[in-house]
Amino acid sequence: MASAEAIRLAKAVSRTASWSLSFYPQPLLNIRRRSTRGTTPAFPFINTLGFVSYLTYTLALYASPLIRSQYAIRNPSAPNPTVRFNDVVFTVHAVILSSLAWSMFAPRLWGFSQGSQGVGIVIYGIAAGCLLSVTALAIVIVASPGGGYEPRDGWAWIDLVYGISYLKLLITIIKYVPQIHTNYKLKSTVGWSIEQILMDVVGGVLSVGQIVIDSLLEGDWSGLTGNPVKFVLGNVTVVADAVFLWQHYVLYRKRSGVEGKVLEDDGERRRLVGEEEEDDGQ
Repeated sequence: MASAEAIRLAKAVSRTASWSLSFYPQPLLNIRRRSTRGTTPAFPFINTLGFVSYLTYTLALYASPLIRSQYAIRNPSAPNPTVRFNDVVFTVHAVILSSLAWSMFAPRLWGFSQGSQGVGIVIYGIAAGCLLSVTALAIVIVASPGGGYEPRDGWAWIDLVYGISYLKLLITIIKYVPQIHTNYKLKSTVGWSIEQILMDVVGGVLSVGQIVIDSLLEGDWSGLTGNPVKFVLGNVTVVADAVFLWQHYVLYRKRSGVEGKVLEDDGERRRLVGEEEEDDGQ
């Protein structure tokens, strides 16, 4: 049992480290290039909303006595949620770094050169729909016979927590689509950090492994049904990252590699030449 606990701890730490580090390559690349070209603001925008949702979910299952008691009632064979302190730390960090990446699309804040893409009405619509859905569910729970405090027989506040977590799942499924489409339109992954994807896929694999080990140690596979979002998120992440790796290393390999470097250097030269021409004009 001690060795199993050690494996679980090692997986938890490794997963948190991999996913946490995956947030840094893209902002650092943007800073180095002084540009967000090649990326879409839709990704960090919807990603931030997703992690705010996930933070709410993890904090509730980790720290709320009410939510934890309702969870135990709903899952008597595995009464302890498979949410750990490292999940809370990771999610707080994720909200901060996602917000930072989103802020880089504000020229007045960073002064970076921008592409022509905006967030898009579809992504804004999805975000608005998510907020309206949470509000509607909260109203249903308040209006239910038990007022949210009878998890055995009706709507309970844990259902709101689950609803918020499903928003994160929905956002994770769709958040990669705008960037995949951007890469497709540009026929290149220049500007999109592949290092973040490599770290992300490691985190996804370890996330799935962690929840499986947690369920084994609890002695019941209902740990998966009690925390389905964490399990599905890891699998969705791996699939989406596989698409990015295919784009970068196979489909657009030349433009993302040597030719991509030439394009990036050429764009930098053009920017510098433009600045010199502005100085000469003055």
